[in-house]
Amino acid sequence: MKLNRRNFLTTVGLGLLGASLPAIGAARKAAPKPPNILFIAVDDLRPQLGCFGHAETRSPNIDKLASRGTLFQRAYCNVPVCGPSRVSVLTGIRTNANQWESKNLKTDYATLPAFFKKHGYHAISNGKVFHVMNDSKEDWSELPWRPVEIYYGKKDWANYNAYGLWQDDESSGKTNPRSKRGPYCEAADVPDNAYQDGKVADKTIADLQRMKTLNEPFFLACGFWRPHLPFNAPKKYWDMYKRDEIKMAENRFRPENLPDPCRTSREIDGYGLTGPRKESDEFHKEARHAYYACVSYVDAQIGKVIQSLEDLGLAENTIIVLWGDHGWNLGEHNFWGKHNTLNNALHAPLVVCAPGTRKNNRTNRLVEFVDIYPTLCELAGLPVPRHAQGKSFVPLMNDPKQTWKPAVFSKWSGCQAVKTDRYLYTEWKKGNKVSHRMLFDHNVDPLENVNIAENPDAKETVEKLSRLLQGGWKSIK
Repeated sequence: MKLNRRNFLTTVGLGLLGASLPAIGAARKAAPKPPNILFIAVDDLRPQLGCFGHAETRSPNIDKLASRGTLFQRAYCNVPVCGPSRVSVLTGIRTNANQWESKNLKTDYATLPAFFKKHGYHAISNGKVFHVMNDSKEDWSELPWRPVEIYYGKKDWANYNAYGLWQDDESSGKTNPRSKRGPYCEAADVPDNAYQDGKVADKTIADLQRMKTLNEPFFLACGFWRPHLPFNAPKKYWDMYKRDEIKMAENRFRPENLPDPCRTSREIDGYGLTGPRKESDEFHKEARHAYYACVSYVDAQIGKVIQSLEDLGLAENTIIVLWGDHGWNLGEHNFWGKHNTLNNALHAPLVVCAPGTRKNNRTNRLVEFVDIYPTLCELAGLPVPRHAQGKSFVPLMNDPKQTWKPAVFSKWSGCQAVKTDRYLYTEWKKGNKVSHRMLFDHNVDPLENVNIAENPDAKETVEKLSRLLQGGWKSIK
């Protein structure tokens, strides 16, 4: 049954009390308001955060948020690339690696904003939420908003230096000669809102102030770009780190027996200051420094938004979900970026805070991003639509150690992967035959330095995981 706001309130009232008619009437009057939802997406954010044990990264606001709710220590994206991952999260459907917009899905669905809008919510999209700004634009209560004009029809990518991504005049002399894009990183001495994410935070805070006056719950989506390339952040966030103290990856070598189809992303090569420099120690430290600065920059913007939520008295009745759309390889195996099924590309942060659930809660159970949709439905007291292909993890927010799903699934171009408690297994196929396999035992090789898929001792494990992969998510639901 689909519930509108009035039916939702009535249902809650009937659920609280149920004996006499006067009691039912009293329950209706006392029924709590539906919870608001603050939906925070962060592009290319791997679990490089203090709350995940990375003390070298300064992320105090996300760390504080994690202490207020549940930190999902092993959350996995279903597609390791921006667009399809977002389509998957926002529709609740397991998409393929080429699903950059929701409009081409071959099944009935309702996006999260459409679903919540239908149930009485005012839905707003600020910044990068869907990868394509106008994807499902009619599903929002207001047209999606982004901070620079390039997203409103301009396609002049060769000169997009002029559209707010770079703020330092010196960057114009460091462009990539092939793409004409600016350098892959920048530390301009500018205020936070000179870059896009500062503008997104300002707009979101203004919308929170406006939502405070509305007599309806809100679904406010706030999408930050950093730490996506280019790694541009105000200088003050770079100054939080000392370059000579930054450690490089321990395993700057290709994993033993790695199949040829498993490759690094080439995305970073489209920017200036890359090329042959990528092999140097200087580049590795510089790139990590730049990434950390961007994490701290976006962390500060998230802190401003959440502080505003608290100052407005909205925090107690607001569900907050923060997720990074996929992971990122940060020099491990000399890989930079996502675009593969190594653990660093699939593993991403997920934090959820909700009224009435445990605080300072951590769970090591496997969850996947397709689970976010049904979870938000359950937390808001709404029915989960039939098309949703994930599993609500609300039970883990109250009992983090309970038995849970044994595996999560991901897809990438030409391959599929399954992550279990111990293993990460990937298959590439040509027709109906497996052409390549990749297996890592995270108990003994957490850094994924040796692919053991062809090891005779792993044959039984490979066969078991291959069957699990063929059975897919429906076989374990």
